[in-house]
Amino acid sequence: MEQKLVSKTFKVEQKTFYFDLKENNNGKFLRITEASGKRSSIIIPDTGFQEFIGIISSITEQNSNDN
Repeated sequence: MEQKLVSKTFKVEQKTFYFDLKENNNGKFLRITEASGKRSSIIIPDTGFQEFIGIISSITEQNSNDN
């Protein structure tokens, strides 16, 4: 059974993103859901959080340097 630990919502343009930190028998995970008429999700296990954050940081840093 999943237990929701933290939930945040982010809206940009016509899309809504839901960030849900959850836990089940296999451990903690982050589910990111995009809603823009239909829904799609990705799930990142907590063991991948640091690498995921690193990739996002690298991309946003590169984007900042391009502007």
